[in-house]
Amino acid sequence: MTTPLDHLHPFTDEALCALALTHASAGVSDGSGRRDNERLEFLGDTVLDLVVAEAFFHDRARYPEGALTEMKAQVVSRKALAGAASRIGLAEHARIGRGLDRRSLSRSVLANLYEGVVGAVYLDAGLEAAKTFVHDTLRSELAEARARGGEALPKQAFQEVCQREFDGPPIYEVLETRGDANSRAFKVAARAGGERFPSAWGRTVKEAEHWAAFEALLSLGYEAKP
Repeated sequence: MTTPLDHLHPFTDEALCALALTHASAGVSDGSGRRDNERLEFLGDTVLDLVVAEAFFHDRARYPEGALTEMKAQVVSRKALAGAASRIGLAEHARIGRGLDRRSLSRSVLANLYEGVVGAVYLDAGLEAAKTFVHDTLRSELAEARARGGEALPKQAFQEVCQREFDGPPIYEVLETRGDANSRAFKVAARAGGERFPSAWGRTVKEAEHWAAFEALLSLGYEAKP
């Protein structure tokens, strides 16, 4: 037996691969209830955070904590994971509901598929196999984050702007939360100088703050790098 992902990870348990590629919209169920990748996505999200954080932690550059946080947020963002999912063809092999078009899946769906596969690889062969998969499939994102490690990423850059123009740090407000414990999204807006800037969504509060700072910089007329 082979799986569509054998070129990236030869699954011992083919059923794990199939489950990782089954989106909740497919409505697949068996005698034990719904069968989709949401639990694998939850696990994969945790494994991914560990693998990426460890990769940067062991770099010779010895980035400060703030830079490590921003770099990790960049690599595990919906945008980055969706890009990786597209490159390795997850949409082509995913089981999705009739209401979704595999040719134009949202970033959220693609990122969820990627995290589900990471979780499946971890269960199938352990942490080292998951590390190999993440490093191979997020190679360009990891390299870009390293290349920009010394630059002011959105939150750092916005903090500097606020200190200079508003004599104080920005405040980030959580405006809305969606989803359940396994798959949440947060809407956050930055506030500074009596103004609330355009909001942004993220799968964690920190990621949402990252993009809220990005939006704020654009609103103030600054060149912003995501």
